[in-house]
Amino acid sequence: METITSSVSKLLTLFFTVLFVGSELVHCNVTYDRKALLINGQRRVLISGSIHYPRSTPEMWEDLIRKAKHGGLDVIDTYVFWDVHEPSPGNYNFEGRYDLVRFIKTVQKVGLYANLRIGPYVCAEWNFGGLPVWLKYVPGISFRTDNGPFKVGLTFH
Repeated sequence: METITSSVSKLLTLFFTVLFVGSELVHCNVTYDRKALLINGQRRVLISGSIHYPRSTPEMWEDLIRKAKHGGLDVIDTYVFWDVHEPSPGNYNFEGRYDLVRFIKTVQKVGLYANLRIGPYVCAEWNFGGLPVWLKYVPGISFRTDNGPFKVGLTFH
């Protein structure tokens, strides 16, 4: 159980670091006025579409994102796939098609916003819902329920 909690905590730390780094690169003020998002004082309705970075290669990302922008999107939405980033407890992979930081920087380079959908569950016709397969070997675990071992694994410290 401690392994799951530690894994999730490490992944969250990475995600918030990505968000922090991204916010340092794009200088804007985002607020909400009960009617709409305000970005730098202007109301915005953002149009979003999904690109799941592991489903394509890094060499394809910029072209895909540019096509999305040309199609009228303001935001690229993507899940963060826990299973590919931690294929075994404590073993992290952010290389190649799993390079989340590179993907986010590519979105920014093209001039769009990114919306990270941090799971843990991925509802995108993705094996095991994006949960690492090794989780099923945690004693007493029952997924997506009010189950003690599952909730302990999702507790963020």
